[in-house]
Amino acid sequence: MAGRTREPESTRTAERRGRGGRAPTEARDAPSEPSDPTRSRLGRLLRGSRRRTLLLALLLAVVLGGLGGWLLYGSPWLRVDRVAVSGTDVLTERQVREVAAVQEGGPLVSVDKEAVERRLRAELPRIREARVVRSWPNGIGLKVTERQPELVMKRAGIYVEMDREGVRFATAERRPKGVPLLVFELERSAVSTRHFGAEKLRQAAAKTAAGLPRPVRRAAETVRVRSYDDITVELTDGRTVLWGSAERPGAKAKSLTALMKAAKDAEHFDVSVPSAPAASGS
Repeated sequence: MAGRTREPESTRTAERRGRGGRAPTEARDAPSEPSDPTRSRLGRLLRGSRRRTLLLALLLAVVLGGLGGWLLYGSPWLRVDRVAVSGTDVLTERQVREVAAVQEGGPLVSVDKEAVERRLRAELPRIREARVVRSWPNGIGLKVTERQPELVMKRAGIYVEMDREGVRFATAERRPKGVPLLVFELERSAVSTRHFGAEKLRQAAAKTAAGLPRPVRRAAETVRVRSYDDITVELTDGRTVLWGSAERPGAKAKSLTALMKAAKDAEHFDVSVPSAPAASGS
């Protein structure tokens, strides 16, 4: 009986790979491409250069920041050596400086401007506005605007000054020259007092005084308040002006100026309704 002929091993392996196995592809079996040593070295140099540039930039920023901080806070060149005051009339420059309390010799940049402004307004009520400015390299400027009295009230022998907003900001033993006296006569208008309150009535009176034409303002002796809608201005020569409420001051001032020119001998002027002014007496 004849024996079986065996197939060569290489043939069986090829058949098995044809049925399910994968023969090595050309790409897989191909040798990797050798790297370019020049290109690799150039990449390393570029990466190293970028790192050095970044480090140098960071170092420069730290140095400049430290130098700037020292110049502002530690150097002797940017320190306060003078405090200038402007805008004072009644107040003295010394009063303003003392209340401002700006430390001379301290760093100019460390002066808290907002805190100084608040302190000036709080401790010196006569100051309506305060502005603090740095004047490099060594100065601080204190620019103030004082309140101007539009009216005075007499209380226990003392005159209380009020500005155009009705703010009471100062007292004086003598009545300031040229400032009208505020007088309340509210017995017959208790309803008005309850509705508006003393503060609103003071504000209305101050607004009236501030709205008078300049010649009338200079001649005003008394501002008499009977109610919110009944404010009368008495002049030094005995003439009177019924102003009414404090509303529409511009229209009333214009109407009063024209009325006084047209009725020069009149003693009483009524501009409570500015579109229909009236004059009487002679």
